Amino acid sequence: MSEPAPEGRESVGRERAGTAALDPADAPYREPVPTLAEYDDGPAARATRFWSARRIPGTVVSLIVLGASGLLLYDIAAVRAGHEAMSWRRQLARRLADQPLDRAWVLAAAALAMALGLWLLFLALTPGLRRLLPMRREFVHVRAGLDREAAELALRDRAMEVSGVRSARVRMRRSRVRVRVLSHFRALDDVRADLDRVLGDGVGELGLDRRPALTVRVRRPARKG
Repeated sequence: MSEPAPEGRESVGRERAGTAALDPADAPYREPVPTLAEYDDGPAARATRFWSARRIPGTVVSLIVLGASGLLLYDIAAVRAGHEAMSWRRQLARRLADQPLDRAWVLAAAALAMALGLWLLFLALTPGLRRLLPMRREFVHVRAGLDREAAELALRDRAMEVSGVRSARVRMRRSRVRVRVLSHFRALDDVRADLDRVLGDGVGELGLDRRPALTVRVRRPARKG
């Protein structure tokens, strides 16, 4: 007569039996995780500037137009219902009928309205976000931008590593980089040559879509006294 197996041995045997019974073919099918390589088979597109949403100007203009149109529609509806027009509209219509168009305030109001319209047209046609520099697009569905101040700081740090540089000032635009350096020792031509080489490599390592032109100016600090 055999003795019953201990409980621990029975559980281990069951786990081994269940593991042996599993077949890889019986495992449930799972969809592969998509990667960027699957979506970016085509050639990389040219990077364009980032467009600003311009929420503040849009909100201000929308509120002004909404308030003016609502007030005007209310006054027109009141006149249609048999009430008198508002006093401001009667006075405005009377002054516009009596005043000639060559008055100074009429011309000033027309110039202000034209300037406002040109400003709104400029905002609508320009992308804005000048602080973001578009970077090269390695993938079609990925866009990246570099902050202008961060790029200036990176180039300034590279310039400060050159021997003979006392201080450096970098101003970066989308098409040009201007660097002004004060050198307190070494020949200016040697310092400028090293800066051209170091900053040229630094601009290339930024990964910008359009490589900006580099302008370096080196001079001695002003003498005291």
